[in-house]
Amino acid sequence: MASRRLEIAPFTTDAIDDAARLLAARHRAQRAIEPGLDPAFEDVAASRDAIEGLLATDGASGAVARRTGSVVSYVIATPRAGTWGSSMWVEGAGHAVAEGEADAVRDLYGWLAGRWVETGTNRHTVIVPATDAPLIEAWFRSGFGQQHIHGIRQSAAPGETVAVPRGMSLRRAERRDIVALGGLDLALYDHQRASPVFSMLGPATLDEQVASWDEDIEDERFHHVIVELDGRVVGGATGCSIDVSSEHRGIVRPASAGYLGFAAVLLEARGIGVGRVLGEAILVWARDAGYPVVITDWRETNLLSSRAWPALGFRPLFRRLHRAIA
Repeated sequence: MASRRLEIAPFTTDAIDDAARLLAARHRAQRAIEPGLDPAFEDVAASRDAIEGLLATDGASGAVARRTGSVVSYVIATPRAGTWGSSMWVEGAGHAVAEGEADAVRDLYGWLAGRWVETGTNRHTVIVPATDAPLIEAWFRSGFGQQHIHGIRQSAAPGETVAVPRGMSLRRAERRDIVALGGLDLALYDHQRASPVFSMLGPATLDEQVASWDEDIEDERFHHVIVELDGRVVGGATGCSIDVSSEHRGIVRPASAGYLGFAAVLLEARGIGVGRVLGEAILVWARDAGYPVVITDWRETNLLSSRAWPALGFRPLFRRLHRAIA
């Protein structure tokens, strides 16, 4: 009688087809709930391409779990260097499980993580479908915590407009606004670095931010809007195609979506509806630009955005989970 024991081994090319079937099935189940995701990855061939792309990444690290000879789960991580230093990322296509086998990712992670930590890579990240509760639970039980949310909602309905409260005005940003927009950047930096977010973003100067806006303000890929209060710029937001985002890619990227990529409000103007006006403005722009859905993302520890965007109708699409080993 064949053993039911879970067998862990390095991910080799002979496991790609089985892994691709698991990934395509996972995506199919998620699209049944969130049809805005790209249907292409329901095709095993597209999922296979995504997995092969991860395996081809320099420094990729993967493992596969088999039970009675059948592949029931896999995990593939790729390295990143950035603000946090060296880290390993399990991207959206980097893991999947057979039905009833979510716990197997704990074994796979345990098998892989020891090797990562031995080389000094102590920060680990995984992007998990928000609709897959057993898979999220398995990663939580592996020591991961909630860090970031990828959210989705439909763009504005036909005929829907932005409700601008009395005393506020909403308009398209212009070149004359770049200093004010740079100041909004700094307000966002300060907020993200403070408790309870504790972002590790590096210091920024007004000159640096103004120079960035000087390059982007007339870039046709971006739709910049601002809110004024008593003639002063107090908030701004940017919409663009999701294709511009480097973070939302591959299996996590809808086939056609607008992206709420930036929004900031000055400290003294928070809590009076400026953020809602900015969000609604991008939703209306996305509808008029032909995007059926809009994507945004936020840190769950950002008390403002983690409340504002769900209140505007954004649903969790993917959860980015993180583990830092001291």
